[in-house]
Amino acid sequence: MKFEQLYNGDKIPVLGQGTWGLGGGLTRDLSQDEMALKVIRSAIELGYTHIDTAEMYGGGHTEELVGQAIKDFKREDLFITTKLWNITLNQADALSALEGSLERLGTDYLDLYLIHRPNNNIPLEATFRILNQAVEAGKVKHLGVSNFNLEQLKKAQSLADTPLATNQVPYNLHDRRYVLNGVLNYCQEEDILLTAYSPIERGYLLDDPTIVDIAGKYQAKPAQIALGWLISQKNVIALPMSTNRAHLEENLGTLDLEISESDLEILDEIELPEEVLFPV
Repeated sequence: MKFEQLYNGDKIPVLGQGTWGLGGGLTRDLSQDEMALKVIRSAIELGYTHIDTAEMYGGGHTEELVGQAIKDFKREDLFITTKLWNITLNQADALSALEGSLERLGTDYLDLYLIHRPNNNIPLEATFRILNQAVEAGKVKHLGVSNFNLEQLKKAQSLADTPLATNQVPYNLHDRRYVLNGVLNYCQEEDILLTAYSPIERGYLLDDPTIVDIAGKYQAKPAQIALGWLISQKNVIALPMSTNRAHLEENLGTLDLEISESDLEILDEIELPEEVLFPV
């Protein structure tokens, strides 16, 4: 695995395993727990030590599954991220939500805790008072945000007592909204990681003719090209998600891929779908 270094010397893998859909969507689904546990354990065994989840996933059940899966591994070898859902962005609920996530995950601390979505109806100041206290108390190592535009990111940055680790946003070869709105450039200037979720756009990128053509040149998979383009960029890491062990292995093969500058430029120029041409 390759890593990016955080401000205090901690390292975060450039590829992590997402968990959206494992354990349910917005509500809990117990029907595929055995499969979900197998997926998470397989990912860790293969080298995905960064596991990303959220209290919203599966109504909290996804965190429970992650907690069960990571019992089989040394906690200090893992990098666990979860997220505070936007409906709990006030001081009392933020503390309750954090404690709930820690309990479901079966851990005393989080490596990274994100505000899942901005909530313009609740001042960030109150939330960050709790989050800063959580870092000081050792319950959270690093803070970050998710789905924040540039103005919101700057506001969060001003309220965090420690440097923000990341802004986790949708970003891939077909979705450049957070390039167009200035977030990626700002993250690179401020040494904040941009964590790309939906890095292969739920599989839609795999049929893009330009990506397929370049993959052929390297005897690689289209997903590897899509992921390689992302992590070739300064301060960008990615969260691919798969329930298929072979695909998990293929995605890790991205780390051995070196895409030429000329091919990266061709990928930069892929024509974007109209619906993602407008910044948020």
